[in-house]
Amino acid sequence: MALDQSFVGRTYPPTEPYEVGREKIREFAEAVGDPHPAYTDAEAAKALGHPDVIAPPTFVFAITFKAAGQVITDPRLGLDYSRVVHGDQKFAYVRPVRAGDRLTVTSTIESVKSMAGNDILDIRGEVHDEAGEHVVTAWTKLVARAAEEA
Repeated sequence: MALDQSFVGRTYPPTEPYEVGREKIREFAEAVGDPHPAYTDAEAAKALGHPDVIAPPTFVFAITFKAAGQVITDPRLGLDYSRVVHGDQKFAYVRPVRAGDRLTVTSTIESVKSMAGNDILDIRGEVHDEAGEHVVTAWTKLVARAAEEA
């Protein structure tokens, strides 16, 4: 079943704030194998002009994808998540994510397309800090594979 095209442009409520911790940043940097000292050493980050350690660029995926869950689980959209694969991800930063940030994400459905029986869903996540300042925009592309013919 094709996804409901009328959902294009629909925006979901902002998430509860996610507090970015130094340890979470360190763990993420280790998990992705990025040894940059600005991710683990506050003094190294300060030497680069940051007030505290910063997160690797893909760190926000965890919170933006969780926020996209509001879209994914919306029964009116008609998405069969058991058939979904992650198609693409991109980020546009205003500034790096820093330890101590309290971030919220607002998800919007940018497009819904059908191609070769597959449904393609593009979700934009706008990430703001506690002061309401824009930090980063994340785009997530999900592909719901076509059901196999019997």
